[in-house]
Amino acid sequence: MIEPAHAPEKPTRSDEAYREEERRVRRLQRLIDLTGSLILQPSISYEEAVALADLAKREALLLFPEKEEAFDLIYRPRLNRLLNEKMAAENFSP
Repeated sequence: MIEPAHAPEKPTRSDEAYREEERRVRRLQRLIDLTGSLILQPSISYEEAVALADLAKREALLLFPEKEEAFDLIYRPRLNRLLNEKMAAENFSP
């Protein structure tokens, strides 16, 4: 017996919510990667680098409200390490 052709299933709300969250996660990852790259640029001062890290956190909280603790556990150590590298590079440059 031949099965009737099925129309593609309409995405459910949970599928759409999952895709939206995945999109926000990818955007956050790109934001952190870009921020890290900018922090290490020689043309950016330490003070500007700190401001960039703070801006990245504010943007992350716009993407994921009420996830400040998660940001501080996951991304803050990475940004702090880069800021420490930046400070050390500025202190040792001729």
